[in-house]
Amino acid sequence: MTEVEKGKFLYGTVTVGERGQIVLPIEARKHFNIRPGDKLLVAGDLKRGLAIMKANILKEVALKILGVMGSRTKGEQSKKEE
Repeated sequence: MTEVEKGKFLYGTVTVGERGQIVLPIEARKHFNIRPGDKLLVAGDLKRGLAIMKANILKEVALKILGVMGSRTKGEQSKKEE
């Protein structure tokens, strides 16, 4: 593992197995608190590559977005009622 910039790491390489599986380096699992059974989201951009994140983080972000949208919708409805 190499810290390339404060808080940014290069964990090394992984090999894709016959069934498409990879093993995340232990340092990465420790830094991101990834444990057996955790769900990970894999997103991809054909030009920029793959990104992996814990699914619960995305859920938190989605809930925040929905909360903001809900607030706007309520505010817009109040203005229409006036």
